[in-house]
Amino acid sequence: MEEKLISKKDLLQRYGISYGALYRWKRMGLIPEEWFIKRATSTGQETFFDEETICARIDMIIAAKDSVSLEELSSHLNPSHAADPELVIETTYGSFRFKAGDIRSITIGGEEDITDEVAQIFNRERK
Repeated sequence: MEEKLISKKDLLQRYGISYGALYRWKRMGLIPEEWFIKRATSTGQETFFDEETICARIDMIIAAKDSVSLEELSSHLNPSHAADPELVIETTYGSFRFKAGDIRSITIGGEEDITDEVAQIFNRERK
């Protein structure tokens, strides 16, 4: 059976969602990376999705986003990510969250590396 693909452009138009929302959902694990299919076209490279799979997921995200947070939805879809502690940084510009597994290094002033110290705190929190 041949898969029916939908282009990223057509998907965004169909659901009235922005490029930013789609990629935010991807970063959050709501849409798996492997669902983004890159294909060469006459105008260059475009992104496609298996239509049935992506539309079912977008429908679910849209239906659920008013009753649960996207973070809760992501934890439900990706139980292994739910256990991953987060580094939360509060600034005058807002709150920023980083999953422990996504952090490569943490420095103060670009010089003092505190990555190991933060990792130890994360490990204490998991116990």
